This record gives sequence, structure tokens and C-alpha cells, in this order.
Amino acid sequence: MPNSYRVVQWTTGNVGKSSVQALVANPTFELVGCYAHSPDKVGRDVGELCGIDPLGVVATDDVDALLALKPDCVVYNPMWINVDELVRILSAGVNVVATASFITGHNLGADRDRIAEACRKGGSTIFGSGVSPGFAELLAIVSAMVCDRVDKVTVNEAADTTFYDSPATELPVGFGKPIDHPDLPAMTAQGTAVFGEAVRLVADALGVELDEVRCQAEYAQTTADLDLGSWTIAAGCVAGVYASWQGLVGGKSLVELNVRWRKGQTLEPDWKIDQDGWVIHVDGRPTVKTTVGFLPPPDFQAGTIADFMTLGHIMTAMPTINAIPAVVAAAPGIVTYTDLPLTLPRGVASAG
Repeated sequence: MPNSYRVVQWTTGNVGKSSVQALVANPTFELVGCYAHSPDKVGRDVGELCGIDPLGVVATDDVDALLALKPDCVVYNPMWINVDELVRILSAGVNVVATASFITGHNLGADRDRIAEACRKGGSTIFGSGVSPGFAELLAIVSAMVCDRVDKVTVNEAADTTFYDSPATELPVGFGKPIDHPDLPAMTAQGTAVFGEAVRLVADALGVELDEVRCQAEYAQTTADLDLGSWTIAAGCVAGVYASWQGLVGGKSLVELNVRWRKGQTLEPDWKIDQDGWVIHVDGRPTVKTTVGFLPPPDFQAGTIADFMTLGHIMTAMPTINAIPAVVAAAPGIVTYTDLPLTLPRGVASAG
């Protein structure tokens, strides 16, 4: 295995910035190139784009030039997946770790076959994760490792997302729509479909083939106009979304991933969020309860919205970055946590 891995960063949005900062701070990796999605970023130093000192690496939209660098891996952080891009990268023999709503690829239909064929053609590997889904399901799998019988695995995520100003990702799941909009369930199912892939991941870890994966949803409305910064949710519209993704065997739910997101203080019904994070239940012998929460480090400005957002971006980026050595060593194809050895946080220990 190499002592360091040559990496190309793909986009420098919010998660991409955290990825770049982590990559250049870690001796395990060498940042050799960066893809710029926006024309105004082309030709600019990647360090400047990501709020750190200049790196001597210039962002470009020349895909051929980036692939000619023959990187070991692309860190793929767009908001949404672009199958044509991935096929081009993988066909060139470059591995990919992705945060763009990709766990198993089963939601992509025939496009999943295109990605798998690109892996075969290039002898390359693609792995998708993030904080949730992704890392949360890995914790659920680990929690089940002490059981000699598992009856059900449930991951409950709850978050007050009032300060998460990202209409591009929240409008598609139903936020802002009238509470009686007839298309809400279909929107939520489509907008959170990657959680269905994560259900399949957990079932695969249990060695079980699911009969069905389904989504059930509930909603809460705001009783007053809600100003969220770059957008507003009008009174009577959705400001709370609950989605339950369930994997069934014999009519019984074996794996359940539940997310409950709320905004503002005028919610009806007034869903309570006691703690941002996850509660994982493995019902079986024994029954295991794992509770996971997050706190900012001492060097963050306590309570600022920017720091709150940054923590989320870091937690989204790091599960894929830490997987790079295992992905580079893996057999070609689409892989998940069930295919890789334990991914390790090499190079991140503080010297102080």
C-alpha cells in the first residue's frame, strides 16, 4: 500500500471545503487536483476557495486534465450525483468515494448498471457514505455484533434544522409545501430515497434478503411565516418532516431508519427534539441501545450557526475520506461497509 494517496477533489461546496481542509491536513493524502463546477472558480487556488492558505493547486473544469493526473481516488462531493461524471471517472480507472446520496446505488435503476460496468471497464471501485445515512448505519451494524439473535434494528435520527439553510436539499423532501399537498408522500420518498439504500446495507450486514423496502411519512406545519434566511416557509406549510424507511421480511419490519426534522418554534404538532443525533436500538438477545450526540470542540465559537453547519459538513466528509485506503485496495465494483475492512481514522490524531 502507498504511504500517501493521490487525490482529486470534486467540487468545493460546503462539504467539499471540509474535505479539502481534511485532506491537506492529513499526511496520508496528497491533493493533486480539483474539479470546479462553477465557472467563477476555474483558475483559482483551491486553498483560497476553501478558506485556507494557498495550496498551489488550481481548480479546473478540464476533466481530461484531472484524469491524466492518474489519481488514486476522487473525493466526490457534489450536492447531487451525476452518473455521466461518475462513469467517466470510473472508466478511466480512478476510484471514487462519494457523499452525493450514494450508498448502494439501487435507487439509480439502470444507471447503477452503468456505474458497475464503468468499474469493470476501468478496474475501479466506488464507495458511498456520509454521516447519515452511512456512518449511522455502520454504528448500528457494530451495535448488533454482540447479539446472538437480532429481531429488529432501528436507527432514529432527530434534528432541529432551523439553522440549516439549504433549500436545494430540503424543498425536494416536502419542506415549504402546503400541509395538504397531495404529492407530499411521493416527494418525501424520492427526496430521502438514499435512506432506503441504507436499509439494504444493514440488511446485507445481517445476511438477510428483504422482501420490500418502503417509506412512510408524516408532516407538521408552521402556524406563522418562518424566515429561514435565504427562503421562507409560509404559515400552513410543512416545517416538519418525518420519514420512516422500513425493510420488511415476511411482513415484519426488520430494519427501520427514521428521520424527524423540524424547523422553528411555531410547529403544529409541536414535535420535541430532546437531542440532535441518533438513538440506535437493536432488539434481540441482548437488546442494545446506542445513543450518539455531537458537541463542538473548544476551538469553535460556541453556539454560532456557522460552526453548527461546519460540524455537519465535517461529519459528512470524513467517513468517505477515511475509507480511501480501503477503497483503493478493494476489488473493482460498487462496495459498501459490508465489503470493506474497518475503515480507520489514520493521520487525524492531534499532536497537541
